[in-house]
Amino acid sequence: MDGEEVATLGNNSESPFSVERHDMDRRTFLSLSLALPGLGQTAKPVPPGTKSKPAAPAGQPSKPVVPAAPAGVPWTQWGGPHRNFQTEATGLKDTWPAGGPPVIWKRQIGEGYSSPAVENSVLYTMYGKPRQEFVLAANAVTGATLWEQGNAMTFTSDAAQDMGNGPYSTPLVVGDRLFTTGVFGRLQCLDKKTGKLIWVQELWAEHGGSRLMYGYACSPIAFRETVIVPVGGRGKALMAFQQADGKLAWAKNDFGSVYSSPVLIDVGGLEQLVVLLDGAVIGVNPHNGDLQWQVPFKADYSIAISTPLWSSDNLLFVSAEYNAGSKMIELQRNGMQTKATELWSSNRLRLHHGNAMRVGNAIYFSSGGKGSQAILSAVEARSGKILWQERSIEKATFVWADQKLITLDQEGTLMIAHPSPQGFQIAAKAPLLAHLAWTPPALVGTRLYIRDRRTMMAVELS
Repeated sequence: MDGEEVATLGNNSESPFSVERHDMDRRTFLSLSLALPGLGQTAKPVPPGTKSKPAAPAGQPSKPVVPAAPAGVPWTQWGGPHRNFQTEATGLKDTWPAGGPPVIWKRQIGEGYSSPAVENSVLYTMYGKPRQEFVLAANAVTGATLWEQGNAMTFTSDAAQDMGNGPYSTPLVVGDRLFTTGVFGRLQCLDKKTGKLIWVQELWAEHGGSRLMYGYACSPIAFRETVIVPVGGRGKALMAFQQADGKLAWAKNDFGSVYSSPVLIDVGGLEQLVVLLDGAVIGVNPHNGDLQWQVPFKADYSIAISTPLWSSDNLLFVSAEYNAGSKMIELQRNGMQTKATELWSSNRLRLHHGNAMRVGNAIYFSSGGKGSQAILSAVEARSGKILWQERSIEKATFVWADQKLITLDQEGTLMIAHPSPQGFQIAAKAPLLAHLAWTPPALVGTRLYIRDRRTMMAVELS
């Protein structure tokens, strides 16, 4: 096992991960002052083997009250409820005050790009410190730490000096359990309420998975009673483990791994798991891992990062930098088989990292960025025709909700936009974070959670 597990509950001690609370109007304060708990501070890690202690009692009179998070569809995994960064939220404003949307809270957090999962007013994410890696549970209403679970971690990324050492993956919430994957290939299952370790699988150290130069980055996905992850290697391209006890359910296929996370799709009633691997994008039966189809797709140095984008018209878009380009694949069911047809490919269009968004008949994403400026691009889905490219917006990530494209660029500028085949109309814009804001946002109701390499914040979009 890579290191020892530590679980720590929040208390009121001083911490480098303190929360900055933002003021509210008098009416909101008076209406909520009797209803909400006080705010805690992040706890320091405790020595290995120390048992978790109850959180300190709330209700300190000097602590300001923060408005409750609005109700909404939980964001329990990478890409949100549908794993495509689209959600059913409504009531988002098209314009903001001059200073940007109201900031509910802002806090420092350790290194990393792990996007948050949010459920029942609890936020889960990951961060790193020198030679340590942590899973964090925080109050989504206040930003205060609820618990942390840490492990020793000796891996060093090839890009650690300039871009940090990860972690990159997003926690997965299923029932009372939380599943995480660390930068050294550690898949673990935790009790989501306490952070207590339930089981662990070492995908690199024990299962011989593909050791990539920037570390493990794939976010786990749930299917029925299993959790599925790319691993890499002969007979272990994908592995499925029982959620309850971590026992192996199946392991299949012979491809090496990359940095991309899998997605579940439905092809005419056939459930399939689609994953981008080293040399191909493939579809497998999620019940047993049997290969259903494959299409060649290869990025140099195994640097394929973006998750394949699935659309309801059975079109699958895959893209990567490093001489891979983009492909559009049409999937058609034929009995119990699936036919995969390549509709078009382009080496000019290359999604380095981040996510692509399908809106209507167009796909929007940042193309390029390896050794050159990334360009926001709009592409006709079925033909591959470039509709337009906008150089003023470089690398960006997106969430689609309420007929608006929430856009966060790598410089930390948050935008509300209305994309179309004719152009990219920005309705609201505010600089909120710092450089290397590569993490996609998470939206629950009208509350948006965003982070850069070292800072996380919640803003209100209603």
